[in-house]
Amino acid sequence: MSTPRITSEELRELAVQLAQEAGRLISSGRPDRVEVAATKSSPTDVVTAMDTASERLLRERLAALRPDDGLLGEEDGRTSGTSGLSWVVDPIDGTVNYLYGLRSYAVSVAVVEGEPDPSTWTILAGAVVDPSLGETFSAARDGGAWLSDATGTRRLRAEPGPELGQALVATGFSYDAGRRAEQAMVLGALLPRVRDVRRIGSAALDLCAVAAGRVDAYYERGLNPWDMAGGWLVAHEAGALVTDFAGGRAGNHGLVAAGPRLHPELLTALG
Repeated sequence: MSTPRITSEELRELAVQLAQEAGRLISSGRPDRVEVAATKSSPTDVVTAMDTASERLLRERLAALRPDDGLLGEEDGRTSGTSGLSWVVDPIDGTVNYLYGLRSYAVSVAVVEGEPDPSTWTILAGAVVDPSLGETFSAARDGGAWLSDATGTRRLRAEPGPELGQALVATGFSYDAGRRAEQAMVLGALLPRVRDVRRIGSAALDLCAVAAGRVDAYYERGLNPWDMAGGWLVAHEAGALVTDFAGGRAGNHGLVAAGPRLHPELLTALG
């Protein structure tokens, strides 16, 4: 059975459906005490049983609905496809928050054209679900970015941004101790030059916060494809600029998201 052709808007709707289903799973299935099931890149980079269960659900649904598409997931790696589309999923973005009972974690589901590689991909649709707040951020390529919650759905339009000295900037840190030390040096130089800094612990939610005007900017190095794909498109479709630290294509080497007025000033400060 071949996979039928599908529009970016239909892909957005499917991403929302899948992310919301996984969001319900991790929210309703969270025990009072979450145990660490494994570690990944370092002893502080943890995996819970619910990470695995959430990704399994996403893989099963996509295998049934889009059998010819590829898939790249945080926990189980890459499965190749033949359709030219690949899904990029983070079953729990903000696992440490989830582990500690902090309400800043999300499910991110995106679909890209081409390889699931930030250096070459074209993101067609994405959804980021925050089950704690009951919020769903979503976007379709050239179709805008949206936020849905209990009050309804509204279109997101990122603010141009204030001057750097008035900017509230979000960032994140690596689980690798050496890279974290480097990030601390960058932060130390930036902190006196901005209004303040926030560290939420979920790249997907940080990018959506830029889109929603809850922070003015977000930057980080060392992100994986699943960390950024869904939120990247939401921020971009809301009107934010999403680049690397030199103004080129974002990727593992760096991502900076901000409104068009703030963005160049922030790049200069980070440089």
